Amino acid sequence: MELPFPPVWLRDNCPCPACRDPHSGQKPHTVADLDPDVTVRSVAGDEQTVAVTFSDGHRSVFDRNWLRAHERADDAGDGRTERGKDLWDQVEPPEAGWAAFSRDPAPLLRALWRTGFALVRDTPVEEGTVLAVARAFGHVRTTNYGELFDVRIEPDPANLAFTARAIAPHTDNPYRDPVPTLQLLHCLRDAAAGGESGLVDGFRAAVLLRERHPGHFAVLSGTPVTFAWGRLRAQRPMIGVDERGRIREIRYNNRSLQALAGPPEALAAFYAAYRAFDDLLNRPGAMVTFKLAPGDCVIFDNTRVLHARTAFGGRAERHLQGCYADLDAVQWVTSAP
Repeated sequence: MELPFPPVWLRDNCPCPACRDPHSGQKPHTVADLDPDVTVRSVAGDEQTVAVTFSDGHRSVFDRNWLRAHERADDAGDGRTERGKDLWDQVEPPEAGWAAFSRDPAPLLRALWRTGFALVRDTPVEEGTVLAVARAFGHVRTTNYGELFDVRIEPDPANLAFTARAIAPHTDNPYRDPVPTLQLLHCLRDAAAGGESGLVDGFRAAVLLRERHPGHFAVLSGTPVTFAWGRLRAQRPMIGVDERGRIREIRYNNRSLQALAGPPEALAAFYAAYRAFDDLLNRPGAMVTFKLAPGDCVIFDNTRVLHARTAFGGRAERHLQGCYADLDAVQWVTSAP
């Protein structure tokens, strides 16, 4: 029986307790401990397992299904690219009540991992509650805003979010590296008129751009652009892809995008691609729209889902509190056995 793997690969991935710690799942050896010229002496097996004896005398027993899974490239990767997501144009918001979420956040977080956003209803209408929502499944990421930030009208706003103006679809903090991967917004007071929230699946728009305008997709995924705010700067493409070309990250914020340098033809090509992507992000039917009521908390993947807001007015002062967290925490909770 021949196996379609190099002997050194098989030896490195031996699942026995001596080669992989049964508690942590980690390898105690390094690549320097492996004999690069190791060979396979014999292979035997049954319907479920394959036993391999190596030239160094070690014997490994592999699960057949595990070996089959590794004969081909892993299409889903680590679950963070387009291949591990449910892409959408319109979708019913996944939601749960605060009591159920605080007891067991995993069911809603599984929907968030696949869909990119979720709503927690009936949380306490108290300042700081957004931190309790984040800590129900992970840790709060502190930025220069502190642990949490207020989204409301300010007399001298340092950010257009702190006005009553409409805000176009965008991702937050593209000028940071690493960018905050998860964002939470909790409603304390809603506006009497306007102030609806909107969410757009950036991965879905990027897939459409690749299908309809592959040249534009190549420009936006291959051109580093600079985002800046205050003293913070980061340079990344608007559409981030992995080594296999799978969409992994969207950085999109017209308010913090800086002037692009380059020859006129490259600048013209960039703006044609930029406009085509913006058209797809704002196409009819792309946005899920809802109005947060006091006690509602929306959680979304800031590397994928763009958020927006309509202008608001009236006598009631709209007041949200927000914080950032990490997708790692969602992955950790949802992948638990």
